Amino acid sequence: MDKKIPVVKIKEFGDTDRILSALENARFHSIEITFRTDCAYEAIKYASKHYPNLEIGAGTVINKEQAEKAVEAGAKFLVSPGFSKDVSDVAKKNKIQYIPGCVTPTEIMAALEEGITLVKFFPAEQFGGLKTIKALSGPFPQVRFMATGGINEKNIDEYLSSPLIVAVGASYFVEDALKNVE
Repeated sequence: MDKKIPVVKIKEFGDTDRILSALENARFHSIEITFRTDCAYEAIKYASKHYPNLEIGAGTVINKEQAEKAVEAGAKFLVSPGFSKDVSDVAKKNKIQYIPGCVTPTEIMAALEEGITLVKFFPAEQFGGLKTIKALSGPFPQVRFMATGGINEKNIDEYLSSPLIVAVGASYFVEDALKNVE
């Protein structure tokens, strides 16, 4: 998994090639396509087949049905805004990584009970950012974080410089990649 993960919301399936080509040209390797649009399944399936050099994940996976569809479409990892035991079970069954959203000790403990040590800290800036992540690492030294939500050009370096951060996810990566192509 890359340190910088574009969070991609494909609104229309016809935009899939343009967006993924731009991200590939910008040298991204891990891409999270969110399940926030009607064409998400189709876009993940297409991306998984036509972009073999990209590690395509499914984001905003909030239930078992979406998790199963994401796996069927070829997603290599699942990301959720919160923790779901059902999504965790689908990921385990299919031997793919699940990165649940966890911002409280209780959520982190639920993830740990599932054997998950990489969690999504979302929305990062709204929940106190790196300061809160550092505080959570005290009782949970085995946990590492993927920070998303409010990550931008002004704060990304601070996040990436922390050993607690495995990756950051941001939608602005997509915008920047598209600017360089157009």
